[in-house]
Amino acid sequence: MLPLFDEPSSFDRRRLAEKLRGLAAENIWLGTSSWKYEGWCDQIYTRQRYATRGRFSQKKFEAECLSEYSETFPIVCGDFSFYQFPTPQYWERLFGSSSGLHFGFKVPEEITVREFPVHARYGPRAGMENPNFLSHGLFRAAFTDLLEPYRDRIGPLVFEFGTFGRRHFEDSEAFVRGLDPFLDALPRGFRYSVEIRNAEFLDPVYFDCLRRHNVAHVFNAWTRMPELPVQTHIRDAYTADFTVTRALLRRGRGYEEAVEQLSPYDRVQDENPGARQAIRELIKQAREKRRTAYIFVNNRLEGNAPVTIESVIDDLRIGV
Repeated sequence: MLPLFDEPSSFDRRRLAEKLRGLAAENIWLGTSSWKYEGWCDQIYTRQRYATRGRFSQKKFEAECLSEYSETFPIVCGDFSFYQFPTPQYWERLFGSSSGLHFGFKVPEEITVREFPVHARYGPRAGMENPNFLSHGLFRAAFTDLLEPYRDRIGPLVFEFGTFGRRHFEDSEAFVRGLDPFLDALPRGFRYSVEIRNAEFLDPVYFDCLRRHNVAHVFNAWTRMPELPVQTHIRDAYTADFTVTRALLRRGRGYEEAVEQLSPYDRVQDENPGARQAIRELIKQAREKRRTAYIFVNNRLEGNAPVTIESVIDDLRIGV
């Protein structure tokens, strides 16, 4: 049964919302990766709001919590779009479920996977080459054309590329030979960003390609990538008139391991001071240079993305 009153919490949702709105007014957008986490109840979410017959309803929560999320955060990264091309009806429901909320979206893997992993969810395509890899025609027809009506509420579109083996791309030059014409053919009017998982590709060839097209390199905290403080100190990595950051995992920790250790994401369990400071530095740079910044924090970085974000911006002077 649900308690009669909310449990006491030291999390100050109203204060966080005010600070985030102040930063958004400076075009510095902070949000989380996805939003359907019951562990955020009594922080971002009000548990009673999702009661059915006196009990918490997971179905009601997942269907309706985005509206309450938008009362605190100005933006969210939609990771769900990595796994399919959403339908026009889905986009209509999503954008209609929260007034004014902005979104970043991961581009479907149908565009960014060179070879489908050997995994049950890929069925007969597992282990096969992807004929739609870097297909700008499919990307336009099945993704950006459908998003066009909502363009004023869309931040970065993220092309996430998994780790490539040498048989796919021997080096960054080989990768860029395929990436460059794809970026050149992208429809105008959206902000694009590229996230790579090959640390050896972080070189002038890759950065110059992105810069030619005003596409942002995604500063990403990931298992086998250089940590955020290292990436953010690469001068060439600022390739666009905006920046994108995705703080996902601690270096050396795999995704499944993070899920097992940090679920249900109701509290910070493994503070990452380096990542927090790198995010503060990115905010500082964006303010000084008047550059738009998009920063998304994942639960699997420390255990609870809202508290991570609260801690990062707690001592910032905003609106002064």
